[in-house]
Amino acid sequence: MAAWLLWLIAAGLFAAGEMASLDLVLLMFAGGALGGMSAALLTDSLPVQLAAFVVVSVGLLTVVRPVAKRHLVDRTPEQIDGVQAIVGRTAVVSQRVDATTGQVRMGHDEWSARTQLDGEVYEVGTEVRIVQIEGPVAYVSHT
Repeated sequence: MAAWLLWLIAAGLFAAGEMASLDLVLLMFAGGALGGMSAALLTDSLPVQLAAFVVVSVGLLTVVRPVAKRHLVDRTPEQIDGVQAIVGRTAVVSQRVDATTGQVRMGHDEWSARTQLDGEVYEVGTEVRIVQIEGPVAYVSHT
């Protein structure tokens, strides 16, 4: 089998491994393997091919990876997801809410609700703020 083809297969394996690790290291080795493949197309010398692999890999690891990683981290905003995304939003009481029972409607969603503090009661139509989610229950407080 031709040496350049082995380098190409190695590059593909490194790239596939990168998909599993997502650390941008194996991807740099894949680039190094492409450097080794380029050298294999020019010469049959294995030391030259290995040197090309090492030089390109080290260059990518020291120059490209830090820049790429910084762009990925800095450009990805922290995102609140799941039920925590609704904490702080307002809802309307659809069934009287007290410390033990009640329901609120937020958009098209209906949530079981409880008051945040004992002794609070919110009647139907009152606008409340969701302050905490525990399982299927939204704890609410006055807006």
